[in-house]
Amino acid sequence: MAVLAQAEAGEIAARLRNLALDSALPAHQDLRAPENGLVMLRGRIGGDGAPFNLGEATVSRAAVRLASGEVGFGYTLGRDGDKARLIALCDALVQSRDYGGAVERGVIAPLREQLMIRRKQAAAETAATKVDFYTMVRGEG
Repeated sequence: MAVLAQAEAGEIAARLRNLALDSALPAHQDLRAPENGLVMLRGRIGGDGAPFNLGEATVSRAAVRLASGEVGFGYTLGRDGDKARLIALCDALVQSRDYGGAVERGVIAPLREQLMIRRKQAAAETAATKVDFYTMVRGEG
């Protein structure tokens, strides 16, 4: 689910379309149409101090049921209801005996690989700006 939440909605949709070309996706219906809301973000001073309310963040959620009965839920930060619905559809498909492996191979694994490549690129760009500071000791006694 973390991979889907960090992917772009267009990337998920494209992967699902490619999956549908191989075999049609099963019939499904919205249990909960995509909707936007707010969640309270909580924090702790130093990681172990008393919790406090940091602020609010917008989220989108959706729920989908396949004709075979599997139910999927999708949540994502921001106001992208289509992405929440796509995540819910993927969640339901992964639970399906017929589609679980295909979704893992055709949707989630490639998105995970793209995410890892982006993370490595960001780490390389950050490492390129790293400055090492050191102190030279003078030879005088």
